[in-house]
Amino acid sequence: MYKWNYTPPTAEEEAQASELAAAASIHPVLGRLLLSRGLRTPAEVKRFFRPQLSDLHDPFLMDDMREAVRRLDEAMGRKERILVYGDYDVDGCTAVALVYKFLSQFYSNIDYYIPDRYEEGYGISKKGVDFAAETGVKLVIVLDCGIKAVDEVAYARRLGIDFIICDHHVPDEVLPPAAAILNPKRADNHYPYTHLSGCGVGFKFMQAFAASNGIEQNKLTPLLDLCAVSIAADIVPIMGENRILAYHGLRLMNTHPSIGLQAIIEVCGLGDRELSMNDIIFKIGPRINASGRMQNGKEAVELLVERDYAAALDKAARINLYNEARKDLDKQMTEEATELVSHLPDLDSRRAVVIYNEAWHKGVIGIVASRITELYYRPAVVLTRSEGMATGSARSVSGFDVYRAVQSCSDLLENFGGHTYAAGLSLRVENVEAFARRFEDYVAHHINEEQTQPSLDIDAVLDFKDVTFAFYTDLKRFAPFGPGNPKPVFCTHRVYDYGTSKVVGRGQEHIKLELVDNKSNNVMNGIAFGQSSQARYIKTKRAFDICYSIEENTHRRGEVQLQIEDIRPVETD
Repeated sequence: MYKWNYTPPTAEEEAQASELAAAASIHPVLGRLLLSRGLRTPAEVKRFFRPQLSDLHDPFLMDDMREAVRRLDEAMGRKERILVYGDYDVDGCTAVALVYKFLSQFYSNIDYYIPDRYEEGYGISKKGVDFAAETGVKLVIVLDCGIKAVDEVAYARRLGIDFIICDHHVPDEVLPPAAAILNPKRADNHYPYTHLSGCGVGFKFMQAFAASNGIEQNKLTPLLDLCAVSIAADIVPIMGENRILAYHGLRLMNTHPSIGLQAIIEVCGLGDRELSMNDIIFKIGPRINASGRMQNGKEAVELLVERDYAAALDKAARINLYNEARKDLDKQMTEEATELVSHLPDLDSRRAVVIYNEAWHKGVIGIVASRITELYYRPAVVLTRSEGMATGSARSVSGFDVYRAVQSCSDLLENFGGHTYAAGLSLRVENVEAFARRFEDYVAHHINEEQTQPSLDIDAVLDFKDVTFAFYTDLKRFAPFGPGNPKPVFCTHRVYDYGTSKVVGRGQEHIKLELVDNKSNNVMNGIAFGQSSQARYIKTKRAFDICYSIEENTHRRGEVQLQIEDIRPVETD
């Protein structure tokens, strides 16, 4: 049961919103959305609706950027072998593909490397450093990991190998002894935007390299589709610099995507419609991820850098098969995990869930942690056994920093890293019980009551007469949506079944709705996924309130439909 959050605007906010809406020539209600996104002036609104690549920050504002460019120039000047090294998830694979594709236009003595999730684990591995040494590498550019690899980078240094670290994860106090460390989350950071993805940090490095070497910035533009994929998949805020990168990257995906991404789009069955960030999150990203989960992430990079479309289609088809296998495994493990959770003592009073099964597949642990968080609406840690250690993923609920919760148990951990909403960790098997107790205790003392219940933040209350295609057209200008700029949710009170709503779906789990309210003659089409339990009430012709987002009706061009998030019966008429 969702909690509905709505704060009506004050008279002053209403006046401000109307002013901004008038300046942007959009529906007055949507001015409130601009305010809620921190926009206060017509100039800010203009930059929001028309993101310009020229508004990207100067990459040299990032600490160590000059050192990074100098070391890369030096490597190229000396014809040193360069290795582009990255994590096996979507962010890491897109980052490696972006940097490799860009540099290989100007330099041939370059290769890339993705560690094996099962043999090497997350981040820079000793095996990866040994591979670099054996193949004559003198410079490693590492992306989306490495910020905590103090020992590994020191080991590489003893072998005569330098590292440039491009990461966006939270660093420890001690940084690795690298030639340069690009990370906007460094404690000594002066860069004005801290929320870049790992691929975004790699893009800024290439932007600086291009500027330093007189390379036209438009040489970087064809790589923005990779940035958009990383931003969507890594769930970083889509405001500020990320909005600029995502906006132009998504436009590129819809017009001239790179060959590898075009093949994935085709395999996903998305070739005939306009792509959104949701398509990346739910269709494209999982297929790229499946390579690292089920086999080796290097296959995903091979696809993303492929130049021949026929070969790319073959690679995309193989990755699609990995994704199908991943889905079967995900379903089986989620069922086993929910069974395990249901038998936890005092489940109702617990603020967190920590479960361990040594037989689970390491590659799907993060997905299962997300499923458990969604099902029980509390922070979750799911662990399995790998290389003699308990290893796994933590996921969080809205507003709760799970990274800090994991960090509070650092004395029990061998390794950990991550963000506010997702973290990875490994620990000795004998420490799992102590970790579960400590993690639960931390969450219980730091989580707010509101964070323990799923909620919907309502942007505005509308009548159906407001919900027109023109309104939807204005709304589309707010895209791309994501954290910091969520897809707007609206509420309409006291709506009724027009008489034609029906239960649909293979398992009769959804409701296809045709609704009316008392204030217009509009009959609104809607779909309520997974809410068939409300069908009986709806058919009584009594009033109910709805929360929804607005989509284009794919079957009737030029019309809108409601994607209904929640239905609340009005008990008294």
